[in-house]
Amino acid sequence: MSTIGKITEEIINRSPFLRESLTENLINVSALARKIRPEIEERIKKEVKEGAVIMSIKRMSPGYYHKINLKIKNFMGTLGDFLVRSDLEDFTFENSETLTLRQADLMKSINKERDTFYTFCHGVNESTIITSNSISDKIKTIFITEKLKSHTTDLASITIKLPTVNTEISGVYYYILKHLAWEGINIVEVVSTSNEFSVVVKSDDIDSAFTVLMQLKKEGKATLLVEED
Repeated sequence: MSTIGKITEEIINRSPFLRESLTENLINVSALARKIRPEIEERIKKEVKEGAVIMSIKRMSPGYYHKINLKIKNFMGTLGDFLVRSDLEDFTFENSETLTLRQADLMKSINKERDTFYTFCHGVNESTIITSNSISDKIKTIFITEKLKSHTTDLASITIKLPTVNTEISGVYYYILKHLAWEGINIVEVVSTSNEFSVVVKSDDIDSAFTVLMQLKKEGKATLLVEED
């Protein structure tokens, strides 16, 4: 039979943001208890006192989120340089038998344009090109026979150089995206390689996104200095 404590934890675990906020003491426990109490009563089929729910919340151990946040904070302090790119556009095409051929044609035409930003993401049903707007006309011409599903302009990106150990730490991307989401920054696209991670946002959001990421790096360095001391 489910207990108040078990049901409380199940409800809270449905929202990682909520669990993390509790770990960092950012949540009013009494208000949270009042909000989730009706669902607990519905599941347990009897009236539950608010005090019992409060106690269940307070007894929850920090667990996974506390441990991983500390490890990731340390990792943030070791991030490499940030590279900002502006004047980008996003094209999404429906996959076809000829789409990769058109991509090859485009790559040949921009082979000598070293300063051009270009990524190609091939999905199951569609593919996306993110590139500098300087070659926008070339894309429109080369891919004219392909089905364009969406086209977004006025974009910018931040590319972060990651230490090689990033593949050994779970939650790195989530941690970065979480803080951007908290600031109301909408991520248009995410692009990654083994040791690089790029977020693409609207140009109006690039300054805010850069500030958030720099703050994460600064806080990570501070955490590392404390541990070294």
